[in-house]
Amino acid sequence: MSSSVLARPRPTHRAADLLSAYLPGSFYYSSPGGTVLADGVLRSVRAESGRRAEAVAAELAAAVADGVVEPIVVGALGFRPDSESSLVVPAVVRRASAPESGDGAVLSRQDRLGPWDITPRPEREAYAAAVVRALRRIEDGELEKVVLARSLELTADAPVPVPPLLARVVQANPAAHAFAVDITAVGDAAPRTLVGASPELLVSRRGVTVVANPLAGSRPRSTDEAENRRRIAELLSSDKDRREHAHVAAQVAEVLGRFCGELDVPSEPEVIGTPTMWHLSTRITGTLADPRDPATSSLALAEALHPTPAVCGTPTASARDLITELEPDDRGYYAGLVGWTGADGDGEWVVTIRCAEVCDRTVRVFAGAGIVEGSDPAAELAETSAKFRTLLGALGAEETS
Repeated sequence: MSSSVLARPRPTHRAADLLSAYLPGSFYYSSPGGTVLADGVLRSVRAESGRRAEAVAAELAAAVADGVVEPIVVGALGFRPDSESSLVVPAVVRRASAPESGDGAVLSRQDRLGPWDITPRPEREAYAAAVVRALRRIEDGELEKVVLARSLELTADAPVPVPPLLARVVQANPAAHAFAVDITAVGDAAPRTLVGASPELLVSRRGVTVVANPLAGSRPRSTDEAENRRRIAELLSSDKDRREHAHVAAQVAEVLGRFCGELDVPSEPEVIGTPTMWHLSTRITGTLADPRDPATSSLALAEALHPTPAVCGTPTASARDLITELEPDDRGYYAGLVGWTGADGDGEWVVTIRCAEVCDRTVRVFAGAGIVEGSDPAAELAETSAKFRTLLGALGAEETS
């Protein structure tokens, strides 16, 4: 009897079913490319920065040798090279197509989130002052760009339920790269979950094709369509925003060019929208010169690209040092990467923005803005407030000025 006859047909799932099946501790990831829900841990991946892709490849090869069919590694990496990571080979993986509008409504509207006590970190005035200090460093020629972030710490009177929060995030923007990742570390007093809806694809790989979609240069979205058209036109004509975007797109293209025999980089950015923001966007597509090279796995490419100037700055080392100096708290997983990779090297990784860390009764929401010559502290502060709205809307919260 042939193996094809013996093969058990794969079960089919709907994206809404996987979303409703998510429980804290699961890994959830959805994007226009499809939905992944993973549970259980066959293997945990432990490796130093720069060696993680190599360690992941070894664990996936071991899983294949153990008879696991099409194993994948899922998880998240932090912003800094020495940041913590959470990467595992899950025991059970279910897949579905991309979410559709209304998929997030599978959970009851009665799921209560809040009320909230909100503490800004740092205070708004302190963030604006940090932007001024960064501008002085840029004027002195120490660097060209730095991305400064701030956070809001929200505290509820009861543990925050992650499933309805994730459902609301997906419902608000089904086309985003939505995720929920268990990032609980040894010694944590309570489970921690990273939840978000990133608009920025760091890199995806399907066979020989790789795609990156860097974003930089932003405007808040308005409820008035005429005003939105004005903001889009302003963004496209803004010298400051176009320079900021060019830094990011050029670096991404340079890195991918090391691995690709062909690379398509549009000469002009376009504008893409989320429910809360407009962004300058360049979709870069390449063909791998040698897809069998371990350095071209989706995670290896993601590590080579990270951090892009969209979340750090240029030059990278100078920007990272200034971030450490000016930001009051370690970023942790914010502005890192989240996604999955398979034994064949295919996979998808996104920049961990528009996100929050949930731990018991506390939620920390993050947002950043790119500071370049010509940046206005008040405008950059307003940009972070607009970016907060992605998660604050799902939480039923509002930043107070």
